[in-house]
Amino acid sequence: MKTVFKIASNAAVVGLMALGAPMAQAQSKEPAPTIKQVQERGHLLCPSHVGTYKGFAEVDDKGEWQGLDIELCRAVATMMLGDKTKVELVPLSWAQRFPALQSGDVDIIIKVTGWTMSRDTEQNLQFSMPYFVGGTQFAVRKDLGITSAKELNGASICVAAGTSLVRFASNWLEGQGLEFKMIQFEKDEEAQSAYNAGRCDSYIQWGPNLAVFLTNAKGGTEENMVLPELVDFGLASITMREGEQQLVDSMNWLISILLQAEFEGVNSQNVDEMRANPTNPTVAKLLGVDPGLGERLGLRDDWAYDVIKQVGNYSEIYHKTMGDKSPYKLPRGFNNLWNNGGVLYPLTLD
Repeated sequence: MKTVFKIASNAAVVGLMALGAPMAQAQSKEPAPTIKQVQERGHLLCPSHVGTYKGFAEVDDKGEWQGLDIELCRAVATMMLGDKTKVELVPLSWAQRFPALQSGDVDIIIKVTGWTMSRDTEQNLQFSMPYFVGGTQFAVRKDLGITSAKELNGASICVAAGTSLVRFASNWLEGQGLEFKMIQFEKDEEAQSAYNAGRCDSYIQWGPNLAVFLTNAKGGTEENMVLPELVDFGLASITMREGEQQLVDSMNWLISILLQAEFEGVNSQNVDEMRANPTNPTVAKLLGVDPGLGERLGLRDDWAYDVIKQVGNYSEIYHKTMGDKSPYKLPRGFNNLWNNGGVLYPLTLD
């Protein structure tokens, strides 16, 4: 399957990712208040989905939740509690996720959420470094006879309500001086069904999900196409309530150790061997052989070892949920490590 999103320069994305949440100047040996609350409760509250968001949050044929976001929830539970099963997945729609976080119905949000100014400054949210990147584009049926999103004048657009996609589509189409009708649905599956039924001319979605959808859309890729214009380039982050900088630090280091483990060749299959015989000081610190990784966050020093052992490194998580070992076979593209043509990179572990 070909990726459906493009960008002119990797350097631009790397520059943007460098704006991730800053690390606290002072290190505390007490865990963040949210982590303490999770530890006292004995399980993490993390969102799942209302319906299916393939590749990120979906129920398999055994009735179990799977997906990239779900695996990251399990990684957080492992970090905080030492056990990936100690997580309660709370079904939430897109519109429900922020109120649920503010009310305490969930502890964090891992639900393909982008860092925007309004969310940052008006909704009292804060964000981690990105854990996934992807572009947003329009899909249309080929019999519509257009080859560019600039030809969508007068078109109806199917979209999931409560998502940034509504704003991305509106801003881009208005910027082109085009007339359009936005048809919003509570669930993304409803928007997809409406598009398949011909109730709208176009469907807008984030690139990875659009690629997955078109493989199963009515007529498949033979009758549908993705228009070339990149409407937005989105970075998905873990979202938290404002005011806990150390929680942001903890989530940043969780994402970073998943990437660092991949970079160092540490995975769920060889982690015990690597722990017994670290190949370098970074691996020794990563796996808790040398102290410091946990102490600085108020956690145990072997939390990263537990995460890698139980959940895997970033590559393992990606390929299980979206890549070669999933039904979707979606190439990693920009979600490769920096040394393999992507834009993801671990923070310096010193």
